Amino acid sequence: MSQQGAAMQTYNNELVKCLEELCSRREELSVQIQKEEEEKTRLQQEMQLLTEKLNRVTDSLARRTAARAQYDRTIAETEAAYMKILESSQTLLSVLKREAGNLSKATDM
Repeated sequence: MSQQGAAMQTYNNELVKCLEELCSRREELSVQIQKEEEEKTRLQQEMQLLTEKLNRVTDSLARRTAARAQYDRTIAETEAAYMKILESSQTLLSVLKREAGNLSKATDM
């Protein structure tokens, strides 16, 4: 009987050792899970901040792009008006030279 008792004691010791090992592994896994949950939370917060920043930059970019388009329109309109002024000045100069020539001929006679 004492052999059976010794065997039972050996099995019991091994069983307790295995349970302790499982509990230790579970605790290590719990620590890893906690660390990953904290990392996940940190990354989600960073993502939220980056999303907000992206939205601000996108809005700013849209406003600046619209302003640039307005500049382009204003410049194009101004250049077109300036070209008309130049053409009118050239026409006026031609008319003035012609009239001056006619007056010269009229006074030379």
